[in-house]
Amino acid sequence: MNSIRQVPTRVKTRRTEANLGAEREHFDKRQLSSISKAINSTETPVKEKHARRIILGTHREKGAYTFWSYALGFPLASSSILSWKFCHVLHKVLRDGHRNVLQDCMRHHSSLVEVGQVWGNLHDKYGQLVFIYSKLLCTKLEFHVKHSDIPPNLEVTDEVLERTAGTDINNVFQLTVEVFDYMDTELRLAETVIRQLNTSIAISTLTSGQCRLSPLTQVIQDTSQLYHFTVKLLFKLHACLPADTLQGHRERFHDQFHSLKTFFNKARDMMYFKRLIQIPKLPDSPPNFLHAASLAKHVKPVVVMADEEEPEQPDDDDDDPEPLIEVSDVSTPVLQAQPQQFDIFDQTFGPANGGFDDRDLQIESLKRDLELLRAELERVRTEAQRYITQLKSQINSLEAELEEQRAQKQHALVENEQLRMELEATRRRNAEHEGLQTTFIEADKKSQATEQRYNKLKEKHTELVASHAELLRKSADTVRMLSATQQTQEEVERTKHQLSFEIDRIKQESDMRLEEQKFEVEKLRRDLEEKMAEAMRIKATLQSSEMTSEHMNSSMTALQAEKERLMRSVSEREAELSSLRQAAQVQQSSLQQERERSSRELGDLQGKLQEKSSQEEQLKQKLLDEQFALLQGTITEAENIIQDAVDKLDDPLHIRCTSSPDYLISRAEATLGSIDKVKMGHAGYLINMGDAGALLRALTQFSHLTADTIVNGSATAHMAPTDHADRLTENCRGCATESLQYLKDLKSKTTLPRADPAAIRIIIHKILNLGQELRPKGMDVRQDELGDLVDKEMAATSAAIEEAVRRIDEMMNQARKDTSGVKLEVNERILFSCTDLMKAIRMLIIASTDLQKEIVEGGRGAASIKEFYARNSRWTEGLISAAKAVGWGATEMVESADKVVLHTGKYEELIVCSHEIAASTAQLVAASKVKAERGSKRLTVLQQASRQVNQMAANVVASTRTGQENLEEKDAMDFSGLSLIKLRKEEMESQVKVLELESQLGNERLRLGELRKKHYDLAGVPSEPVSEGNGVTSSPVHPAPMSPKPSKPTLMKKPMLAQKPNIAPKNPFM
Repeated sequence: MNSIRQVPTRVKTRRTEANLGAEREHFDKRQLSSISKAINSTETPVKEKHARRIILGTHREKGAYTFWSYALGFPLASSSILSWKFCHVLHKVLRDGHRNVLQDCMRHHSSLVEVGQVWGNLHDKYGQLVFIYSKLLCTKLEFHVKHSDIPPNLEVTDEVLERTAGTDINNVFQLTVEVFDYMDTELRLAETVIRQLNTSIAISTLTSGQCRLSPLTQVIQDTSQLYHFTVKLLFKLHACLPADTLQGHRERFHDQFHSLKTFFNKARDMMYFKRLIQIPKLPDSPPNFLHAASLAKHVKPVVVMADEEEPEQPDDDDDDPEPLIEVSDVSTPVLQAQPQQFDIFDQTFGPANGGFDDRDLQIESLKRDLELLRAELERVRTEAQRYITQLKSQINSLEAELEEQRAQKQHALVENEQLRMELEATRRRNAEHEGLQTTFIEADKKSQATEQRYNKLKEKHTELVASHAELLRKSADTVRMLSATQQTQEEVERTKHQLSFEIDRIKQESDMRLEEQKFEVEKLRRDLEEKMAEAMRIKATLQSSEMTSEHMNSSMTALQAEKERLMRSVSEREAELSSLRQAAQVQQSSLQQERERSSRELGDLQGKLQEKSSQEEQLKQKLLDEQFALLQGTITEAENIIQDAVDKLDDPLHIRCTSSPDYLISRAEATLGSIDKVKMGHAGYLINMGDAGALLRALTQFSHLTADTIVNGSATAHMAPTDHADRLTENCRGCATESLQYLKDLKSKTTLPRADPAAIRIIIHKILNLGQELRPKGMDVRQDELGDLVDKEMAATSAAIEEAVRRIDEMMNQARKDTSGVKLEVNERILFSCTDLMKAIRMLIIASTDLQKEIVEGGRGAASIKEFYARNSRWTEGLISAAKAVGWGATEMVESADKVVLHTGKYEELIVCSHEIAASTAQLVAASKVKAERGSKRLTVLQQASRQVNQMAANVVASTRTGQENLEEKDAMDFSGLSLIKLRKEEMESQVKVLELESQLGNERLRLGELRKKHYDLAGVPSEPVSEGNGVTSSPVHPAPMSPKPSKPTLMKKPMLAQKPNIAPKNPFM
């Protein structure tokens, strides 16, 4: 059984629970009010006071449960602005809310992804922003959940960042990539918001612009920290990995650096941010990660929020400000200070007599105190917030100064290291210098020792030379002694010669040995002693030979007698020799006289021979001169013939002359054969210039045939279409010019050997090809139907023009309804020019019809109109083809203009249609001009109308190109952020693309030529030849050819009634 003292405790517990319930209800009400006012579909920025209350609520309940319980009830899929403001508030809560908010938000990650996907699939400006913002928030949640040491507001020290990165280089690399991705999502949101702001021409002072710009405050705070993280991590990576491995990281950082700098500069110029946030300035160029000392120059960007508080605008349903501290702690001491005056029962249930309870007064007093404390607390909070802001700014400035001091310290360390390296290099150079000095001293000592040895060798050599001279003197004394003993006897003489020979040999040997072995003096001395001993032996031999001297004297006497006999015989021989010499001299003189006579006779014969040769040369030269004079006369006559043909081209009487293409072809073929004969005759004349007969005959035939080709080509041009007529006349004149030049080369001896008719052959081939192109072609149309068909086609063309004008007017009205601005101006300009072109074509059709009637009335005579058309069937077919081409071109232009206005076609189609209409009208004018009288006034009107059509077609092309240039967006080429390798790579890719486009252009041109050839082959069917003469009096009527153009699909081809001549694609070198 409970006692009476236990009752008050239960009652207090119930009252406390009631108070807590009321406070919880009051808190939920305030949170709901703030959330509903912050997150709504009104295009206004989120008020700071509502966001601040939501953030304080997360700190009070230590999480974001209440926020998410209310936020999930919003219809986020129904309003893009509501979703945008929800993402903004969530971003604020993540940055400034309680640390448990991150885990609560991570539980709703899938809901956030779903909201982004819903709006990402819709074409709504805010929807696209919501899609990007939701992706940013998801990336933020995933990053901070993975790296829990880094809070969502990214405000950590460098030590925490180092601890998060760790020492494993793979983790640092992965963290850098994640920071890059984080930065990309932030910058993408900022760029999209600014781009939409520029597109909508909104300014930051309007609520619509502020609604978009307000989340960028958090983006600026995030990106400044992420930029600092990236710089730190990249420097750490470059300290551990090679530069080539991190090339992609550097390029990605450069792109983000330039994007972030552009974003900061644009935001700094907006008035909205100037009163809210102080945006840091980034350096002009990104850090150089390849140089470690650049880290000292890096300054951490600091973002400072403004001190201004948002003006409090009273709301209708705002409640009292919620307390920031627990007031129960304040009221408890007051209650404890009250004296316990009543008994427990009275304190619990009140006084028994029902009088006024003093506790009510206490409650009122406490309430007043509570209100005062709340006001004081609010004031203290405001002042504390201001102090905190000031302290943050001071901290940021101190951190900046600290970073600067660190940079200076790093710079000083780098300079110290450089000085230390220079000192080490100087020491090494000094050591090397000392080593060189020691080596020099040793080399000097060696050179002195070598010089001493050289002096000793020199002294030894001097001694050897002196001893050798002494030996030579002794040898000379020996020779003198030997010569004294050999003066009387032959044997002594022979012995003396032997001795001198031996002495010379000894001297030579001694010299050789002296030169080869200077140090073998002793050996030479021994040799000398041996030779002296031998000389003594020779002396003994001489003494023994004196005994036989008498015998030798008798022998000498006998020899003397024999000598005298021989001398007498020699004198006799000399007498005989002298007589023979005299006889030889007489014979030689007679031979000399005979030789002189023969020389005189030979000289006379040679003179006669030279005279005969000169006479023969003169005759031969005379023959050559006569042949060359005959050739010059023939060439002069040929020039006169060709010049006469050229003069006929400008003769008014020749204008009325006509010829057929077939006759022109025959003349051209004959001229080609004559050119071959001329070439053969020229070659024969160069081999044998004494016979010019073949060349003269070939030149005569060539001149006549060439003149005939020129005259007939001009006559054929009088009946040909304008384009072919001009080309044919030009080729005829060119043929005459080249022929006269060739004849001029033949006329001069200096240029005769190199004269070549190849240029004439080329031009004759061109004339031949034009004649083949101008051969008439026909269709399977009955001649009696041509007259009716002409009228039908002219009427159909007029109707097509009227229908085109009507459709252009309808397109004009529709364009004015559907478009505006520059597009409307471009469409109006194009459609107006098309309308003017159609009006000019209609005037051309009327003028052509009038001229056609005049031609028929003047040329039919007594025949009917149908008979006239049937008689001139080819001209009629050309007229019908021209009319069909004009009508088809007008229809195609209307279709192309309609596609261009609706943005489903290409401007180039409209330009091609303009050229097509100009060519078709030129064909119609040519077809009408063929049979018109030269002085016809209606022909003049038709030509003026044709010029007007060409001018209007040029206006259509000009307006189309101008409109295309106005609507195309040209991006500025900014290569400032690219490295040298990146620029080189971009340059190579650009060159590859240029080569690919050039290859495609060449292939398309070849395809266009083949299509044109195929079109002419399909359109041209040869008809039965009409009667033609073989001279210049025949007058064939040719269909007017159209300008070459690509073939069209089967359903869009022109009617194949009148045919185009088979014209090959134009050669650009013709």
